[in-house]
Amino acid sequence: MPGRSDFESLTMDFKNILIALLIGLVAGWLASFIVGGDGLLRYRLKGVIGSFVGSFLLNYFGISLGINNEVIRDIVTATIGAVIIVLAARVIA
Repeated sequence: MPGRSDFESLTMDFKNILIALLIGLVAGWLASFIVGGDGLLRYRLKGVIGSFVGSFLLNYFGISLGINNEVIRDIVTATIGAVIIVLAARVIA
């Protein structure tokens, strides 16, 4: 972005990463609440990976959640993906 300093860019990137990790943490906790599991690191890992899986699957199948609030929509999408990951891991293991 023209005119933006490196510090502003770094701050915005850090903020976006922090928000993604917090959304992943909430989504992982919700998924663990739904299908079982524990541990802060596992919550975050499931949630962050789940956000990618959930986004991919919802876009691939053309599913719209109809949620206008962006943060809530991201949390629900990541939770759906995290639940799918947990259930797939149980089937494989």
